Amino acid sequence: MPIPPQGPEPHPPPEGAVRPPRGDLAQSGQPTEEAEPGPDAATGATAPDDAYAAALREVEDRWRRALADLDNLRKRHAREQEREGAAERARTAAAFLPVIDNLELALSHATADPGAIAEGVRAVRDQAVNVLERLGYPRHAESGVPFDPARHEVVGVVQDPDAGPNTVVQVLRPGYGEAERQLRPAAVIVAKRE
Repeated sequence: MPIPPQGPEPHPPPEGAVRPPRGDLAQSGQPTEEAEPGPDAATGATAPDDAYAAALREVEDRWRRALADLDNLRKRHAREQEREGAAERARTAAAFLPVIDNLELALSHATADPGAIAEGVRAVRDQAVNVLERLGYPRHAESGVPFDPARHEVVGVVQDPDAGPNTVVQVLRPGYGEAERQLRPAAVIVAKRE
């Protein structure tokens, strides 16, 4: 049932004026012209705007899935990294267990001959140095070698006529590891330059 117009009939718009969209006329209760079916109405194909919207939805869906996959990958990598770190710490601790066992054995014989105790402690130290070397951190405690700032830390300088200038005269604390993978540099005393 058509809705009767309310109020006086509006005058037709002047020639060349822009008409409001047809939806606005229908909402205001004014009669609308029947829209002619478009070229896509007969074929049932979607309009170009619908195709673009569908493509946009598909791309957005793929983008969201890629973001979710990336987030899952990050979480899985963090879990694997933590698991690998824990396994490496366990391997390192297990490598030092024989050292601790030998230290406890040495402490249980503390009342024995002092020479034997010193020899036992030296053997335990050698065992610990061997463990560090197997882990990739060899010991550096050489004297008479040229000073290398990548491997040595100077803690003192002395005048020594028998040693060349910038030569390590004494190692106070050994260093462990190489330049790229170094636990600590060797603390050394170096001969002065003349």
